[in-house]
Amino acid sequence: MSRLTDLLRAASQLDPQLAKDLEEEIAPLQKRLRFGLNFERHAPEAVELPGHKIRKMSKVRLLPPRGTAQRGDLRVWSVDAVKGKIADISTLNGSNFETTSVPLDDLVLVAEFRDRIYPGLRPDGTVENSKDKPFHTVINGENFHVLEQLTFTHEKSVDVIYIDPPYNSGARDWKYNNDYVEGDDLYRHSKWLAFMERRLRLAKRLLKPEDSILIVTIDEKEYLRLGLLLEQLFPEAQIQMVSTVINRKGNARRGEFSRCDEYLFFVRFGGAALAPGPSDMLHEDKDIDSGRVRWKSLLRLASTGQTKGRFNLFYPLFFDRESLAFISAGDPLPEGVDIKTVAVPEGQSVLWPISKDGSDGRWSLSRAKFDDYVRRGYVKFGKKNAGGRTPYYLMSGQVEAIDRGDLVVVGRDDDGAVVLEAAASMKQPMTIWNQNSHSTSGHGTSLLRSLLPGRTFPYPKSLYAVEDALRFCVGKKPHAVVLDFFAGSGTTAHAVMRLNKQDGGHRQCISVTNNEVSAEEQTELRRQGLRPGDPEWEKLGICDYITKPRIRASITGRTPDGEPIKGDYKFVDEFPMSVGFEENAAFFTLTYESKWLVGVDRAFAAIAPMLWLRAGAVGQRIDSVEGGWAITDSYGILRDLDDSAAFIETLRTKGNVRIAYIVTDDEGRYQQVADEIRGIETVRLYEDYLRNFQMTGDF
Repeated sequence: MSRLTDLLRAASQLDPQLAKDLEEEIAPLQKRLRFGLNFERHAPEAVELPGHKIRKMSKVRLLPPRGTAQRGDLRVWSVDAVKGKIADISTLNGSNFETTSVPLDDLVLVAEFRDRIYPGLRPDGTVENSKDKPFHTVINGENFHVLEQLTFTHEKSVDVIYIDPPYNSGARDWKYNNDYVEGDDLYRHSKWLAFMERRLRLAKRLLKPEDSILIVTIDEKEYLRLGLLLEQLFPEAQIQMVSTVINRKGNARRGEFSRCDEYLFFVRFGGAALAPGPSDMLHEDKDIDSGRVRWKSLLRLASTGQTKGRFNLFYPLFFDRESLAFISAGDPLPEGVDIKTVAVPEGQSVLWPISKDGSDGRWSLSRAKFDDYVRRGYVKFGKKNAGGRTPYYLMSGQVEAIDRGDLVVVGRDDDGAVVLEAAASMKQPMTIWNQNSHSTSGHGTSLLRSLLPGRTFPYPKSLYAVEDALRFCVGKKPHAVVLDFFAGSGTTAHAVMRLNKQDGGHRQCISVTNNEVSAEEQTELRRQGLRPGDPEWEKLGICDYITKPRIRASITGRTPDGEPIKGDYKFVDEFPMSVGFEENAAFFTLTYESKWLVGVDRAFAAIAPMLWLRAGAVGQRIDSVEGGWAITDSYGILRDLDDSAAFIETLRTKGNVRIAYIVTDDEGRYQQVADEIRGIETVRLYEDYLRNFQMTGDF
């Protein structure tokens, strides 16, 4: 272009108008990339939305006849009128204008990515196993549209995004414009790049610009193009690629090298840094030995001050009689009260602080502090001793060392006691990972089979591989928000739960997936006369059949049939999978709302879950407002400004409220109420919501 610039300069001296005309023609060419990644961005994607309500002005497609596996009419039609169960429709594009009337059951709603959407969420149940932790969330919907929805609830709020997108293998494993992309598609690579670019642009809006990390896994088919795409989309970021062995046996290919690895791109924004871990990931380390940190016996020795007297430190410890698993501590026993008077619950055994000579001893911690230490993992139990197991605890200096970061929690044992490493022994991860725990077959497929007997999912990630990748990014962020918008079998959420258990964290994961069935299942279901949207079809979709049941099973420790999960978790912390996790999860389906209904406050039920999500997805959700206002654990909603005084007074008595939503069309009154609230984020409904989605999806 430099030679053209010189010629234009010369032409301007001879004919200024000609030079100007040439500049206007050449300018678009100058914007094209001479180096880097060039690809066709194709027509904007469109997604079919079975089960969603069809209204006048909706875009739709005609479904193929029931009982056939043939493709339907791929043209997009507009609904001109709805008369009972019949819709009048007309073609949107093309030279041949057509109109027809068809049953609503033969239509499916279509959303094109250039269209504005006004999303909502429909609750689909919860699983609750913790009183104080935030909820993990699973959203069933087209991930591009869910990402748009998350720009209202989580803009610049996400610490880590971990995604395992389609690898574009040519094996009909992903769709573009509702069609599977075949291996012989000449535009296969550019379709994949356009598909990824649109989603990554939205994802960037969700990440914290000052400190966040994007992780993308990929194999050899697209890793070169993906690397270039990431560099072009995120020039300000620091990008590294890791090679990881996922199958030590290799995937044999005739006449070729056996493939045994894949790749992870770590894209770091702002001041984000990777934390060291217990392994450098290249070399197999021996299991971490918690004996490196000395634990002190809970039984106070005779040499430590006064030896007689119970001093409120003489209380029982109860254990399961069969397994000797610790259950609870009892109340302190006063002086002179015989231990035989204390009833031992059925099926349990008891351990008292009795000295070797049979006299009363005492524990080193008060009952209240003991309970607190057990909760935090600062008490561990050793070998069998009388009716229980010998208890040990961490001394105050060691607890302070954990708080300072000199001792690092790298796991927990079967009883929940922390496994510690000195910070100096922590290792910086290398760019080649070779860990037995990362085997996709052994710790991906087999583990999923234990959680969901009889159900299959193609190539689930090793739980421990995802856990390791996340640990380097959020190990020092106990309240991190993690997003996976290609959630698949739900491995990322499962890994976040594992990290929380290891260090007592309150991290939460947002999992986004659709409810599609595989290409083979789709053909068979169509032959049976079923269509997307039919209950028999939807129950086999990935979200309803795999993702939600896997997360529910992980938390409860039980399979979908109600049986205890067989097998143990391995590596950093080993314990039976039937124990489950002290976590919560909420399930939703993305909905498409009318802008008009939202604006006149007639779509509150669909917007309500988004308000809860924006406030941190913690505690009770406000699904309806009876009266002029409502306040719950983390947010409040003022629907009638005449009740603002009572609303504000109650807000001030709440310590954890993060957001106040104010429903009004009056900007002046909104500002007046917002000024009175002070110290709490205020959001105007539905103005802020509508303004957020005044955008097109065509990137």
